Amino acid sequence: LGRTFVHLRDGSGDASAATNDLTVTMEARPEVGDTVVIEGVVALDRDIGSGYKYSTIVEDAKLIKP
Repeated sequence: LGRTFVHLRDGSGDASAATNDLTVTMEARPEVGDTVVIEGVVALDRDIGSGYKYSTIVEDAKLIKP
């Protein structure tokens, strides 16, 4: 899809209820375990096709390194 999909987990939420993950799309490619700060557009109930649906997603984010 021409972008990187990053799944942020900060320890909040519940894995069994699928509320522990925030999906972010960006051009940057952070490494697993990196501490990141992002800025982007929040979208709700986004269906991007091919079976991918997100209740909350941050799109076109910029990676701001602390």
